[in-house]
Amino acid sequence: MRVEKEKMVLDRGFSYLLLLAFFFLILFSTNSFAQDPSDTLAPESVTNVDAFDTPNDNGHSITVSWELSSDDGAGKNNVVVYEVYRSDSPEGKFEKRGMVPAGENTFEDQGAKEKDNANYLPSHKNFYYRVRAKSDGLFSDSEISLPAYAYGQWYHTGKTPVLVAVILFSVFAITFITLARKGKLFYIRPLAGIEAVDDAIGRATEMGKPILYIFGLGTADMIATIASFTILSRVAKKTAEYQTPILIPCYDSVVMAVAQETVRAAYLEAGRPDMYKEENIFFLTSMQFAYVAGVNGIMLREKPATNFYLGKFYAESLILAETGSIAGSIQISGTDEIAQIPFFVAATDYTLIGEELYAASAYLGREPVLLGTLKGQDWGKAVVIFSLILGALAASFGFQFFINLFRIQL
Repeated sequence: MRVEKEKMVLDRGFSYLLLLAFFFLILFSTNSFAQDPSDTLAPESVTNVDAFDTPNDNGHSITVSWELSSDDGAGKNNVVVYEVYRSDSPEGKFEKRGMVPAGENTFEDQGAKEKDNANYLPSHKNFYYRVRAKSDGLFSDSEISLPAYAYGQWYHTGKTPVLVAVILFSVFAITFITLARKGKLFYIRPLAGIEAVDDAIGRATEMGKPILYIFGLGTADMIATIASFTILSRVAKKTAEYQTPILIPCYDSVVMAVAQETVRAAYLEAGRPDMYKEENIFFLTSMQFAYVAGVNGIMLREKPATNFYLGKFYAESLILAETGSIAGSIQISGTDEIAQIPFFVAATDYTLIGEELYAASAYLGREPVLLGTLKGQDWGKAVVIFSLILGALAASFGFQFFINLFRIQL
């Protein structure tokens, strides 16, 4: 009997323990699955939605701004993104135009200007916008903005520094051109390659050998070729005075025609039109390395005393210069192709580097427009250098206002 009573007591105690364990299990389960209120409530909507034309654009963009939701970084702190919607009517269907992350309060609705583009945004047409503050699966919409339309601007205020630079250079150029036309003499730094032209032509005359003038592979519309025409005029005039033949094999037929007229005019100006021989200025071929082979053959057969390489040159530059060196010629080169300048420096006697080719045409031609432009460019460079020095000092001492004067918005 006593054993049965002890067994009943144990069973009853075990039942109480199971009941207590079940109670605590339910209590902890309820607490663990309880949700944060921020996960069950939508974030507060944004306020003061404003839509306006994007400044300095092409007339196909509208910017939308708003005040952040009170739950962005504070409050329930559950804003994840802001989605921007657009409609052409406040009662119409709003379509999503894009989104920005929490913390951002502007969005640029950039449309295409082509009418056949699916993203076309017409100018001078009213649009309405709405911003949605969104968390995980929950959201709240703002009030609809007032109508706004896009339109293009005549002037891009972000590029004012460029306008100032253009005006400043134009003033310099026009001023110096005007002074040059009035007969004012300007100092131009002597260029060794151009200073050597007269001696090179004189050497050819003494040796009784011709001069070889190469334009390279440029066409008549290239700046380097145009500058070379001016230099050719001076060289041809000197050869006419010294009665030295000049050979000009051409890669381009138009360049050949211009070169013939340039040399003819130079011979006429020198008073020796009878010395001009049109057959000395001829078209060779328009194939790059076939042209190089032909020119090299002329060098080795004719043994010219002086070679001029002035114009546009590519991979053939070193081949020409090395062949001329083998032929024993004095060589004067110049090009605006940066990759070819080292080869000319290494293999020729004188080299006009980059813009020195353009300066040479002004140096030899002495035309007011060329001289004025050259001096205007020099003064423009001086202003740029001075501005760089001031900018470095301003950046060093924290004068942000001066730095912002040169900031350009693309």
